[in-house]
Amino acid sequence: MRLLRVADGVLVASSRTMSTTSTLLVTGGRGVLVDPAWWPDELSGIADDLDALDVRVTAGFSTHAHHDHLLWHPRFGAAPRWASTGTCAVATRDRAALLADLTAEGPWPADLVERFGDVRPLPGGSASPQGGAGGSGGAGTVLRVPEPFGADGPDEDLLAVVHDAHAPGHAALWAPARGVLLVGDMLSDVEVPLPFDPDDVPAYLAGLDALAPWVARADVLVPGHGAPTHDPVARLDADRRYLDAVLGGRTPDDPRLADPAARADHARLIAIVAGS
Repeated sequence: MRLLRVADGVLVASSRTMSTTSTLLVTGGRGVLVDPAWWPDELSGIADDLDALDVRVTAGFSTHAHHDHLLWHPRFGAAPRWASTGTCAVATRDRAALLADLTAEGPWPADLVERFGDVRPLPGGSASPQGGAGGSGGAGTVLRVPEPFGADGPDEDLLAVVHDAHAPGHAALWAPARGVLLVGDMLSDVEVPLPFDPDDVPAYLAGLDALAPWVARADVLVPGHGAPTHDPVARLDADRRYLDAVLGGRTPDDPRLADPAARADHARLIAIVAGS
């Protein structure tokens, strides 16, 4: 099995590239598949695991519009694939460029290219960090995923916390009944903060603030790259310390900078700060 249990009804697989995570939320033989990635054989492997588990995908979710988070396989089925409005807009507008990123190392199967980026915007309706209806209260725009396990399946809230850190319309997915927060390309143990688009450190800091009340409630956090953790607050604190150091002109004492790719991202962030 590629998909490994990190909490009750929560299974995570890691790609051989950039430790990219794919997450499956399961209940009663139905599943919500989040950011399946990355390579064609890995997507087929996830489909094999779904068959072995006898799980039918009832919804998909993309946390943001980067090429490694917009993938799908025909064997996952035709369930609705949800994303924020901002993510859908970028996926449509920049489809050609995103596909170029995806296929930079060689051609992809036509049936995967056809399904690339085929996401639909979440409908409105906000919720509070406590799980009740209400305004965002400074916690980002929060939207419910409609009938994530199917109209005739068990009812369970899944909430998308939308912000603009790392990418326009980036969204975390909060599963309150499970105490699990899927944060996309944030709060990683292998990547430093990446304010790629917009290149706006204040927007990234606002994104961390948006995630904070949900991180505080989470028992398990799954990043888009790297390892899940049972200490979500420590991940948030690490990113805030890192950014405080960069903004203060200091060299961060951060173990992630031992990796050459993280050092390159760090140099890019220093250049962004210097030019702002």
